[in-house]
Amino acid sequence: MNIKIGDKVAVVDDVIKGIVSRVDADMIYLIDDTKMEFSFLATELIVIEESQSELTKYSDINNQLLNAKIQNENQSKQSAFKKSKSEIVYEVDLHINQLVNSTKSLDNYDMLNIQLETAKRKIEFAIKKRFSKMVFIHGVGEGVLKSELLRLLKNYPVKFYDASYQKYGLGATEVYIFQNPN
Repeated sequence: MNIKIGDKVAVVDDVIKGIVSRVDADMIYLIDDTKMEFSFLATELIVIEESQSELTKYSDINNQLLNAKIQNENQSKQSAFKKSKSEIVYEVDLHINQLVNSTKSLDNYDMLNIQLETAKRKIEFAIKKRFSKMVFIHGVGEGVLKSELLRLLKNYPVKFYDASYQKYGLGATEVYIFQNPN
């Protein structure tokens, strides 16, 4: 790509556009509408044709590399699970105060065992009732419960990953349960 002084350019990974003010070796300097100067590599810029002066974020840029990048981003954003409106997600809160009335006589080992036994019972119940998805809410803490839960889940026909950050924060694991067709 041959970019020269005076060309109108746009940045591929940003919404910056401007006019090339100077070219030094592999660095290209551009000035945007606010008279601010930026420097980029030539591979990070594309020349804007005269008819593309009213440029939105990407839609008016006619560039094969950019179009391929946009398609790859759209494909990678698709979730591994297809959500349907009628789908029921079985949520299990493993916080110890949700499982027992009092933790006075319990040490950390006892609390962890109660949480893991609850998780085991709930995953077996979900498999028996043919649920397709469930979420274990374990909290962040030091990560002991989460690591033990993940080790437990490896014994079942499931696929698991971090649950939605928007809905649960960092302290939840979503589990997809594989079901036999019969």
